[in-house]
Amino acid sequence: MARRYDSRTTIFSPEGRLYQVEYAMEAISHAGTCLGILAKDGILLAAERRNTNKLLDGAIFSEKIYKLNDDMVCSVAGITSDANVLTNELRVIAQRYQLNYGEPMPCEQLVSYLCDIKQAYTQYGGKRPFGVSILYMGWDKHYGYQLYQSDPSGNYGGWKATCIGNNSGAAVSILKQELNEDLIELANAQDLAVKVLSKTLDMTKLTSEKVEMATLTRENDKTVIRILSNADVDVLIAKYEKSEAEIEAAKREKLAQKS
Repeated sequence: MARRYDSRTTIFSPEGRLYQVEYAMEAISHAGTCLGILAKDGILLAAERRNTNKLLDGAIFSEKIYKLNDDMVCSVAGITSDANVLTNELRVIAQRYQLNYGEPMPCEQLVSYLCDIKQAYTQYGGKRPFGVSILYMGWDKHYGYQLYQSDPSGNYGGWKATCIGNNSGAAVSILKQELNEDLIELANAQDLAVKVLSKTLDMTKLTSEKVEMATLTRENDKTVIRILSNADVDVLIAKYEKSEAEIEAAKREKLAQKS
């Protein structure tokens, strides 16, 4: 039945669904995992790096994390070529605002502007939705630290913590268990990100080769964006593995005492 209604982006099915948008969402669900966590003293983005070919040029610092302007960074899950088009558009929008008004563009305004473009691609014939979900982290003078997520439909929302890509449902479930109403410190957010990725990524052992992490903080009234090095990520992974080993040892000790 669906075959009659999925040939055009603009045709609703009898149930009121746009199949092309759902197909785009499905493409994202098979992409590398990206998660974001909002903290008291900053924001964290962590992403799964899937392309680890040794022949790739190392000049590009990141596969899935893009700097948009001095106050905003985004991470993408989905079709990389679509992501390149959208991130370039985001940079142009941000620079145009800066040129016109002499100040950085507010975070939500930038997200909303791009979502209007994404929504148009679900409405007009001859176009297909962008197969990309984006996590944005940024700071502005109006609302401070902010974390947003946008979908191919043009829908977006603000989050304390969220995840997109492969196994995003399991990751969000862990985040719900670990987080409460109060925001955590950025250092704890880094530990939590490693824990979530280690439990949700389809690999036997988490390594720094497979993970990208970026933080956004404020120092001396300036936004500082930092991409964590492999050595920094290795330290976080080692810390997590040590704590897991201690928990496992404690469980074994309890079982031994009971028996």
